[in-house]
Amino acid sequence: MKNAFIRSAKVLSAAATTLLVASSCTKDLDRTPTYDLNADRVFTNAAAYKTQLAKIYGGFALTGSTDPGSSNLGGGLDAGTSDYLRQYWSAQELTTDEAVIQWGDPGVQDWHNLNWTSSGILIQGLYSRLQSEITFCNSYIAEASKTSLATRNIASSDTATISSYRAEARFLRALAYYHAMDLYGGVAFTTEASPIGVAFSPPRISRADLFKYIEQELKGIENSLPNPRGNEYGRADKGAAWALLAKMYLNAKVYTGTERYTDAATYAKKVIDANYSLLPKYGNLFLADNDKNNTEIIFPIVFDGKFTQTYGGTTFLTHAAVSSTSDANWSPDPYGVGSGWSGTRTTSALFRMFPDTAADRRGRFHTRGQSLEIASQTDFSNGYVPIKYRNVTSAGVNGSDNTFVDIDYPMLRLADIYLTYAEAVSRGGTGDATLALEYVNRVRNRAFGGAAGGTAGAVTAATLTANDYQFFLDERARELHWEGTRRTDLIRFGKFASNTYLWPWKGGVANGTGVPEFRNLFPIPASEVSVNPAIVQNTGY
Repeated sequence: MKNAFIRSAKVLSAAATTLLVASSCTKDLDRTPTYDLNADRVFTNAAAYKTQLAKIYGGFALTGSTDPGSSNLGGGLDAGTSDYLRQYWSAQELTTDEAVIQWGDPGVQDWHNLNWTSSGILIQGLYSRLQSEITFCNSYIAEASKTSLATRNIASSDTATISSYRAEARFLRALAYYHAMDLYGGVAFTTEASPIGVAFSPPRISRADLFKYIEQELKGIENSLPNPRGNEYGRADKGAAWALLAKMYLNAKVYTGTERYTDAATYAKKVIDANYSLLPKYGNLFLADNDKNNTEIIFPIVFDGKFTQTYGGTTFLTHAAVSSTSDANWSPDPYGVGSGWSGTRTTSALFRMFPDTAADRRGRFHTRGQSLEIASQTDFSNGYVPIKYRNVTSAGVNGSDNTFVDIDYPMLRLADIYLTYAEAVSRGGTGDATLALEYVNRVRNRAFGGAAGGTAGAVTAATLTANDYQFFLDERARELHWEGTRRTDLIRFGKFASNTYLWPWKGGVANGTGVPEFRNLFPIPASEVSVNPAIVQNTGY
C-alpha cells in the first residue's frame, strides 16, 4: 500500500507539477489548449484524481521530477536541501538546543547562530517550498470542485470519493499554512479561487487571520475525511485534522494573543479517544518498518528507499547523524546505511535533560569518540549524537536501500497529543487533571520500559504545574527531540530568544546568549518583499 501510493507521486511528479499549476489558467478567448496534456484529459475519474493526489502528498517528501538531485524550486538552492521536510526540520531543530550541524553550506550555520537575514538562500528556499506546496494544493482543490466535476461529466459514483480526496488536499494545504504561520507569521495568501498562471500579486494575510482560516478549514473538512485510521496508510483522516487543531490551539496565544487551552484539550481528547495507541517500544517509531501496524503515528510523511529517493527527508536525518566510514569510532551498519555524512549532533543541554540515560530509553546517544561539550560547531566529534532514525527494521534487517531510507517521518503522533492534553489542562484548560497525569505517565512508563499499564518513571500531579510548567518543556524534549517541535515549544515558553534560557552556541556565542525577540519569526524573503507590494516585512529585518 505504501509503495503503490508513493510510486504514483514520483512517476507523476513532472507531469503533475505542470498540470496542477497550469490547468486553472483562464482560457484565452475560450480556446482550448493545443497541447495533449490538459486537465480535462487527465481528471477523468476517481482513479485519475487519486493519482494526482499522490503528487500533493509527494510534495512533502520529493524535491523534483527526475532524480534525487533534481529540484523544482531553482534559485541556486541545493536539491537535497530543498526538500520540504529537511528545510522545516532545520528551521525547527538547528535553531535550538537540540541540534547543531557541521557543514559550511551557505546559510547553514545561521540557523543555530540565530543570525539569518531576509536575503539568506535557506530563508528563501523554505518560504518557496511552503508556497509551492500550497499552490499545488490550490490547483488540485480547484480541479476537484463541484463545478469542475460537473463540466467533466464525472460519474456520480465517483463524486463522493473525489470529494473525500479534495478534503485531504485541503488538510495538506492547512498543514503547509500552519507551518508558514508558525515560521513566518503573516504571508502571501492564495486559495483555489486565486488566479494562476497570470500576473497576480497575492494579498498578505495576518498571522491571526491565517490562524482563523486554518481553523475554519480543518473544521470544515472534518466530516469529509475518513474516520481515524480509516484511510490508506500515509493519508489524512479525521484524527490528523483533530491533532493539528490541538497543536495549533496549544500555541494560540503566540499566534493570536488569546489562549485556547480548553480547545487544545478538547481536540486532543478527540484524538485520544479514537483508534490510536502507543507502540510498546519507543525506538520502533523511527525504524525502516515503522509503517507496519503503527497505531501511534497519526500522520506520517512517507518515505521509501526505492520510490522516494531524496537527499532530504529521513534520508538526511539518518545519514547526517552518522560519521563517515573513515572514523574508527563509528560504523554505519547499525543505522542500515552505507556511509554517514558527519553532520548533525546535539548540545549538552539536551543530554542533560535525561537524568538517567540508562533507564530512560529515549535517552540513547552515540558518545564514543564524541565530546559532550561543543568547542566548534564545525567539528563533528564535538557533541553527542542522539540515536533516533535508523534504516533497520524491528527484526534487525536493513532497509531496501543503503542510501535512501525507508523510515517514515512522524509528523503527528499520539505521544505528542497526550502531552498536549496534559499541558493544556495543567495551564487551566477545561479537562480532567487526573487524566492529564495518567496520559503523561503512559508516555513515561513506555520510556522507562514498564509493562502495559505500569508506573515506571511516573511523576506526581505537582510536577505538572511546578516552575511555570517547566516539566512539559523538558518532557517534550525528551520524548520529541529531533521531531521538529522544539523551536515552537521554546517560543511558547518564552525561552527561544530570551536570556532566561541559554544553550551552547545560542546566538553564535560558545556559552550562549539571548537575541532580540524578533527572531521568534523568520523574515519574509527579500525577493518576495521586492516583487509584491502587499507583503510587509517582519519587524526587525
